[in-house]
Amino acid sequence: MKKTWTGILVILAVLGLSANAYAHCEIPCGIYDDQMRISMLNEHIDTIEKSMKQIIELEKADHPHYNQLVRWITNKEDHANKFQEIVSQYFMTQRIKLDAPDYDKKIALLHKMLVYAMNCKQTTDLGYVNNLRDVVKQFSDLYFAK
Repeated sequence: MKKTWTGILVILAVLGLSANAYAHCEIPCGIYDDQMRISMLNEHIDTIEKSMKQIIELEKADHPHYNQLVRWITNKEDHANKFQEIVSQYFMTQRIKLDAPDYDKKIALLHKMLVYAMNCKQTTDLGYVNNLRDVVKQFSDLYFAK
């Protein structure tokens, strides 16, 4: 009976700890879907933009609903963080090799993405959303160029 409970506790501990593995691994598994990551970046941009627009609208109200305002701000920042995670942990550390063609251009575009995502966290300036879209498009065109 004691071994059964120990086994169950071990299984629960493993399942509980493994639930925190959100990002693509950094081991050389060879399973990559670069186009999906670009789509995810664009989806995060769309969510950041919607959050900014909602924040702007809520701030205009005579009696703002502060709980909704906080929720949209948190949502905007969460998606900007997820965006940055894909850029840094997926593309910069795993996909862009040190000897890659156009290495400097790719890294510069990725760095711009990180900075514009940071700007999105700090403001509701929709210009940064447009900058993000433009740089993701530039990076995608360069990254997938044959």
